Amino acid sequence: MSAVTSNTPPRHDGAGSHSSGVHSSGIHSSGIHFSGVLRSEWIKLRSLRSTAWSFLLVLVLPIGIGVLLAAFADTGRQGLTGDAARNALVQYCTSGTMLSSLIVAVIGALVVTGEYGTGMIRSSFAAVPRRSVALAAKAIVLAVVVFVTSAVSVWATAFITLPIAAGRNVEASLDASVAMPLLGASVYLTLIALLAFAVGVVLRSTAGAIAGVLGLMLVAPVVVQLVQSFTGAEWLGTLTNLLPQNAGQPLMQFGTEVTSGWHDGVLALGGWSGFAVLLAWVVVASVTALALVEKRDA
Repeated sequence: MSAVTSNTPPRHDGAGSHSSGVHSSGIHSSGIHFSGVLRSEWIKLRSLRSTAWSFLLVLVLPIGIGVLLAAFADTGRQGLTGDAARNALVQYCTSGTMLSSLIVAVIGALVVTGEYGTGMIRSSFAAVPRRSVALAAKAIVLAVVVFVTSAVSVWATAFITLPIAAGRNVEASLDASVAMPLLGASVYLTLIALLAFAVGVVLRSTAGAIAGVLGLMLVAPVVVQLVQSFTGAEWLGTLTNLLPQNAGQPLMQFGTEVTSGWHDGVLALGGWSGFAVLLAWVVVASVTALALVEKRDA
């Protein structure tokens, strides 16, 4: 009996035609669009009620403080003109930044530690296997929202307080010398939020991250100054100025008030040097966070 040979070509079903890892839609299974990750993180951020209320405080609180300061400021009978007036306007607009920095520090920590606490971080890392990409998306969304919110708040404060200040004989204008420290306030708050975010990734605990960042911002300068008062060590004065909270202050100061360099053995920071120091804090914390997140379980 002779064998029958079939000339029918082999069939290729739908699954076989995509065995190379390409779905029917033409998108590689391993290809995850970063824009999609950003949208996902934006949805997460805006869906949290506590985060929305916190950002509302960042928006409204500085305006209220600036208006109160401008309305009740004692400028004397002659008032203020020139650089003195512009410096006063900058102070009105940025006086609420201290409180805002505490709020954005809490937000920055909660953005990531909240997911660690609920276990949702596992789903995030499962959807985006490259953990550095997932964290980068979170950080970018956080930075953009903090910067935009704080910028709206600071500039709204400026436009609202300008006529109030004029009524108190403060003859200021929103020129470049005023605009730079107002921009610096938003940059400062953004970097503080990113620092808290990185600390949150490192500690993976909401309470620990908030305590660590607020301790670094509020407690550490007091402790260092207290030790300096007893020891008289000049280098401790430099250390105080290099802490995140103090390093960022020159970013929000009027130009003629900022002097950088060594004064009486203590390093004083100006706007750009203060920015560099605060950015260095963020970079070191972020590199540490990325190194740890790749080694540890979610």
